[in-house]
Amino acid sequence: MTFLSAVLLIGFLIFIHELGHFIFAKLSGVRVLKFSLGFGPKVIGKKYGDTEYLLSAIPLGGYVKMLGEEPDDQLNEEEKRLSYKMQPIYKRAMIVFAGPLFNFLTAVVIFFFVFLLGIPVLKPIIGEVLENTPAAEAMLQKGDRILEINGKEVKKWTDMTEIIHSSPNKPIQLKISRQDTILTIKIVPETKKTKDIFGEEREIGLIGVKPSGEFFTVREDLITSAKNAIVRSLEVASITLIGIVKLIQRIIPADTIGGPIMIFSLAEKQAEAGALSFFTFAAIISINLAILNLLPIPVLDGGHLLFMFIEALRGKPLNEKVILIAHKLGWVFLLSLMAFAVYNDIFKLISGTPFP
Repeated sequence: MTFLSAVLLIGFLIFIHELGHFIFAKLSGVRVLKFSLGFGPKVIGKKYGDTEYLLSAIPLGGYVKMLGEEPDDQLNEEEKRLSYKMQPIYKRAMIVFAGPLFNFLTAVVIFFFVFLLGIPVLKPIIGEVLENTPAAEAMLQKGDRILEINGKEVKKWTDMTEIIHSSPNKPIQLKISRQDTILTIKIVPETKKTKDIFGEEREIGLIGVKPSGEFFTVREDLITSAKNAIVRSLEVASITLIGIVKLIQRIIPADTIGGPIMIFSLAEKQAEAGALSFFTFAAIISINLAILNLLPIPVLDGGHLLFMFIEALRGKPLNEKVILIAHKLGWVFLLSLMAFAVYNDIFKLISGTPFP
C-alpha cells in the first residue's frame, strides 16, 4: 500500500500540473484536443465537445494536447483563432505558467490543512544531559522544562535550539521549571562545527541536552493556517532554488541527485510514518516540481517562457528551426540528467547506501 501511495502521489502531482495548463487553455479560448490522465496507450476515452478525455496505461501523470501546439500543424482560418500558437504572448505565458502555479497552490492547500489539523511538536523538556558539556556544568537535569531564554518565552523545543544555535560562546540565561520550582541558570553554549542541509560547514552553539520526546499538538485558526501555509511554501521554494544553485556550484555533490527510485523510496517511508508526514512530503515534492519546471531549459515550461520573453523583445517569434534544435538539446540534457539520477539510485541500491 505504501508503494501504491508513492505511485498515486507522483501521478497526482503531475496530473495537477497538467490540469493547470488545461484550465488556463480553456479560459484563454484555446481548443484542447486531448486531456489524458496517464501516458502511453489509451485505455478508455470519451470525447466531450472539442476535447477527448483519456485514461492512459501508464498512471504517472498526464498530458494536454492543444490545437496548433506543434510547429507543423496545418490550420485553417477558423482553427487559427482557436490555436495555441496564434494567441497573444500573455495568454500563452499564462497557459504555460499555470502548470507550475497549480503545483505551488497545491502545496499551499496541503500545508493549510496540515496547520489547521495540527502539527505535533516537541515540548521544551530535557530528556538527557550529556556528560562534559555546558549543560552538565550548569547542573541542568533530566525533566527540566525550559520556560524562557534571555527573557524570550520558549514554547517548543525548536524555540530553544534556534537561540542556542545562534549563540556560540555567548552567555545566555535560562529560566527553567524543576519540580514546581522556578530556577534561573546562566550557561555558555560551546562552539561546534556542523553541516547544514546543503552540506556546508558552519559553527553553531550547543549545550549538550537531548529532548524528552514528549509532544503536544499545535493547531492554528483559519487565518493563521493560511498565512503559515503561504510562508512555508515560499520557504520550501527558496530552499529548492538555493539547492539548485549550490548543486551547480558543486557545493552539493552530484551523487545526491536522485531519480524516481529515490522519490518512491522516500514517499514509501513518509507513508509508513503517517498521513501528516506523507502529505507534508507531497507538498514539498509539488513545490520542487513547480520550481524544476520553471528552469529555463527548452521543453520545460521555463524554456517556453524564455522563448516568449525573447519573442517579446524581438517583436517576432524565434525561427522554428532554432526552437526545434533547442528542444532537441533540451531533451538530450533532460534524458542525460534522468539517466544519471537513475544511475545514482541503482548504485545506492546495489551498494546498500541508504536514501536520505
